[in-house]
Amino acid sequence: MSDTDTTEATAPPALTREWQGMTFPTPGVFKLDPMHTHVGFLARHMMVSKVRGRFGDYDGTIVIADDLLQSSVEVTIKVASIDTREDARDNHLRSPDFFEAETHPEITFKSTKIEHVKEDRFAITGLLAIKSVSKEITLDTSYEGVVVDPYGGQRIGFAAKAELDRYDFGLTWGAALETGGLVVGRNVILEFEIEAVRQA
Repeated sequence: MSDTDTTEATAPPALTREWQGMTFPTPGVFKLDPMHTHVGFLARHMMVSKVRGRFGDYDGTIVIADDLLQSSVEVTIKVASIDTREDARDNHLRSPDFFEAETHPEITFKSTKIEHVKEDRFAITGLLAIKSVSKEITLDTSYEGVVVDPYGGQRIGFAAKAELDRYDFGLTWGAALETGGLVVGRNVILEFEIEAVRQA
């Protein structure tokens, strides 16, 4: 380098920013990490207990916008990957009594609005499509933070849940109990534990 060369190394661009007292990523695209993400649900059984299930095959993208509240989320879930730890029940859930997996192989969610509720809590509203029905739901969401992993990748985390009436989506099968109520409750809680990795 000559004495007249004044070129200096440029620092890499920052990948985080402060917003409402929290650290968020700068704008970019994040993909769900299937090894560290849980997409599940909870439903009442026989009116006296709860059964949890999960979906093992899904894909999702989070786009962090310059205006954080203009960010977006899209998730696609493969119905056939449903898992409640009992084969007979899983096959029943895939059948025409419930999800009709062969005819309607995917469940999708696409956000339409994000609102800051307080502190690390957000309300993410969007369209949930199950079978041939698409309805608006709102996910009660908490922001879990942003980190850089040992390999240099940036990761973000969220936890979210929403309660819905399965009848609204055409999932109306329900054997009645002699004591009242249904074998499978109408209200279902969706549960998401999300870890996503920056792609761009």
